[in-house]
Amino acid sequence: MNVVDSSGWLEYFADGASAGFFAKAIIDTQRLIVPTISLLEVFKRVLQQRGDNAALQAVAHMRQGSVVALDADIALSAAHLGLAHKLPLADSVMLATARRHGAVLWTQDSYFAGIDGVRYVAPKPKPVA
Repeated sequence: MNVVDSSGWLEYFADGASAGFFAKAIIDTQRLIVPTISLLEVFKRVLQQRGDNAALQAVAHMRQGSVVALDADIALSAAHLGLAHKLPLADSVMLATARRHGAVLWTQDSYFAGIDGVRYVAPKPKPVA
């Protein structure tokens, strides 16, 4: 099972330098877990940058995986993980959701580097045009 952090989804949708890294997890929709907080973050960013239609298309793509809502158990686990690893709220929810489902968390957020169950890739600099 796989959970792709919002940074990975955004990299994939932008066809960024690390898009191929995230594609492995994203295209395997049978094994893809999508936390609802990721839907929120990605929809908001795409809406802000590219408008409503692009944001709705992005979320439709994400919903091909199994969408998992934040429940009380994931919330409490996220609080523990957030404190233990000094993670922002949304990222602690991503990690807690991944752990709940025995999934690997795919990300390019550096504060995840070295945490068990995480596949981290350092963001590549954008080529200068």
